[in-house]
Amino acid sequence: MSTRRGVLTALVLGAVGTGVVALVRVGAPDPALARTSIETPPVTEAPASREPPAVVDAARLARTLGTARWLAIGGGAWPESTQVQIEQDIGLAAEVFGDSGVVLFGAGAGAPVVQVQRPGAERDPVGTALSDLFAPRGGRDATYRAPNITVDAEATAERVLGSLAQATAQPGGPLLVFIAGHGDLGETASDNIVSLWASSSITAREFAATLDGARRPVRVVITTCFSGGFAELAFAAGEETKGPSEVERCGLFASTWDLEASGCDPNPDRGAQQGYALHFLNALRGRDRDGARLDPASLDLDGDGAIGLLDAHTQVRMVSDGADVPTTTSERWLRAHAPPSGPSVEIATPEEDAVIRALGAQLGLTQAHGDAAARLAALEREIADEDAELAQTHAAEETTYRAAAAELLARWPVLDDPWHPDFAELFRARRAEIGEFLQHSERYAAYLAAREAAGVVQARRGDLSAQAAPIERLVRALETKALAGRLAAQGGAELATWERLRGCERWSPETRDAKSQR
Repeated sequence: MSTRRGVLTALVLGAVGTGVVALVRVGAPDPALARTSIETPPVTEAPASREPPAVVDAARLARTLGTARWLAIGGGAWPESTQVQIEQDIGLAAEVFGDSGVVLFGAGAGAPVVQVQRPGAERDPVGTALSDLFAPRGGRDATYRAPNITVDAEATAERVLGSLAQATAQPGGPLLVFIAGHGDLGETASDNIVSLWASSSITAREFAATLDGARRPVRVVITTCFSGGFAELAFAAGEETKGPSEVERCGLFASTWDLEASGCDPNPDRGAQQGYALHFLNALRGRDRDGARLDPASLDLDGDGAIGLLDAHTQVRMVSDGADVPTTTSERWLRAHAPPSGPSVEIATPEEDAVIRALGAQLGLTQAHGDAAARLAALEREIADEDAELAQTHAAEETTYRAAAAELLARWPVLDDPWHPDFAELFRARRAEIGEFLQHSERYAAYLAAREAAGVVQARRGDLSAQAAPIERLVRALETKALAGRLAAQGGAELATWERLRGCERWSPETRDAKSQR
């Protein structure tokens, strides 16, 4: 099942202010898309307020962190990756979790960095063509505004790590840490990162090391691509060889360590969005993704009378249409310590049983691991074929780009540098001529055709990944149930640790909805 790992799941063609069509990269960077070292910043509508971001009162923030029940963290490295869906997810988290929380988001309160899709914006076709060719980037079909949610401080790596340390410095009840945004793949799971403002980042290893000093329990929920790398929290210092963490902590994640996740949409329409957070947060308050009330008994899988983190996580696994394959710290522990074969005993795994029933019926698969694994393997082979074709189309796109770019620059040498002092006058004076040239250029036409071909293949691959996701969720549920049975037969400290992690993940936070129903 390695063919989908760490591969781009979407190439989105968009257009923006100056009219530039941009290749938006999701997940792992694609060096083939780096045309030049110069990128034209997107032209956006003026923000409603030009006030500078609010100055953080460090003393007040420290006091708040000292008594915080939850910490919500979100945003991207820069405005073009701080999509409105991330802001909406952080806002929903704050709404669900209630009082006594801290929000770290983007560049901070008042900073106009939230990217919102702006469909139908007028575009200069010549500017579109040039910026697409020489400096593709995301966000040119967007406008930017300040956050519509309450924000306590910016979400840089320094601020996040410092806030985690402050919030866990004294004994107390469990701290819930919720992180929404972007992630990237490292050489190992512990090297996976969460991307944060000002192009900063935190690795799973750094996150674990910070929490190694915690004096209160911690529960972590991360919705980013490759977030399963943070399941290394199960181990001290985020390293399997160092044994279990001595701090009571656990985590639930939108994806495995080597797969991307859904949900960073600049479209503010929640009905059009996918993503782990939308399902998870609504499930915590007893609702479906659209906010309709659900029977609490259908969500309370462990029968403890409350909807816990693992209950909500399991709901995502059963009902999401996204490409997510969610995982947890307890799954990571099982895969490190359960015997791969041997004796097994019955052990209660109500969450896995629920996933197996729901997805088995939905997919028309029996509860036999081999049936689901065979179907997944077939899809993985199709995905591998698409990846091979995608590599060819990207190579063709790069070759045709070079030919088209060379043809243009041979006539107008500064067209690839909008910051050159001669560019503005050249564009004003020769715009019509440049447009006419592009319209009749066979090399530029070949580039457009190659780009379109790459987009078609990428779309097919994305469809296959979406088809594979629920099957892989079912396969993992069957594997987890089998591993748990073998670990139970083995017994000992490894089983006790798994049970502690599972209990930690089943914790039920005090939500605003739960309070209102008292």
